[in-house]
Amino acid sequence: MAVALAGARSPGAAPILGLRRLAPAAAAAPRSLGGIPRPLRRGISMAAATSSPPAPANPLPKGADSFFRTVISAMEKVYLSRNPTAKTILDLVRSYDGDHICYDHFAFRTFGVDGYGINSLAEFFTDFGYVPREELRFPAKKLRALWFSPPTNEGYTGTGIYGPLPRIFISELLVDELSAQSQDIIHKYIRTSCKGNKHATLASTSGELTWEKPIYSDFQVLSRESEYAAWTLVNGYSLNHTTIATHCLASDIRSISKFNKFVEDSGFKLNSEGGVLKVSPDGLLQQSSTVADSALFTFADGITESIPRSYIEFAERLLLPQFKDLQNEEVKEHHRRDGFEVGNADKIFESTSNDQLTRRSA
Repeated sequence: MAVALAGARSPGAAPILGLRRLAPAAAAAPRSLGGIPRPLRRGISMAAATSSPPAPANPLPKGADSFFRTVISAMEKVYLSRNPTAKTILDLVRSYDGDHICYDHFAFRTFGVDGYGINSLAEFFTDFGYVPREELRFPAKKLRALWFSPPTNEGYTGTGIYGPLPRIFISELLVDELSAQSQDIIHKYIRTSCKGNKHATLASTSGELTWEKPIYSDFQVLSRESEYAAWTLVNGYSLNHTTIATHCLASDIRSISKFNKFVEDSGFKLNSEGGVLKVSPDGLLQQSSTVADSALFTFADGITESIPRSYIEFAERLLLPQFKDLQNEEVKEHHRRDGFEVGNADKIFESTSNDQLTRRSA
């Protein structure tokens, strides 16, 4: 399982000195559908992701479930409208495998400053039964992330957003660790947002920025220091990527190695950073992704340039050792490797990097 860090901290706090697994008792982090739990107000509480996963939580009430799926459907619609590669691959998989697509997770990027980071999106998901699990750190990229498990992963017969609810992965840029120039640029746009962080979910469903459209020179400055910062400046809270759970498919491409070949044979290039297939140390979480699509963007000063948009990821979660003897028809999602892996995710982040975009067009 992925390693949990010893306690979440807000940007600017002293660095964490050691790693440890969270105690199983942490899994009982309080929450309610009516409001954000108390620990989240202090900077997001985390439940443990142990080798013996917790039993799936109860499903959402029918009305809440319908509303929640309408919201994430709107997020998906914006994502697919901007990213033709993702839409084409989803269509190809359905044509080859039938309608068996399930989403493993949705991922978002944020600025970790002045309330515009992880917490700006987390409250929406925790209000609908999601549970904060593990913190992951990416020191070289100056990033922090949390992932959230859904209220249930069992009992759904639909597919896509109408199937099992996806995990949620929210990352934030530790802005106060950037150069003074980059910090000044980010703060300048945050000041134009007027509490837009309180409406991050709405921004994600519309694809609109909550801050003023940037000028090209600011985008260039951020690009030189942090590709993540530049991406977030022009894409805001828009869905960064969705992930197909290949193990939920019905045909031979349920194996991610065969799935990768299927995608490449269809004419798409995969993110090659660290190798096409990213494998966790325990071998039980295997991931790959396409390279982000690009699109023309007209900046506030009238300059039109190509910017990276989003990409689509693929993940295969293998059975935990204690469940390896289960028959196929007995296997449920909670029998599989849960969580995320820093080493894998670090390479997946590169799907929007200029290096990968250049390789894609080579």
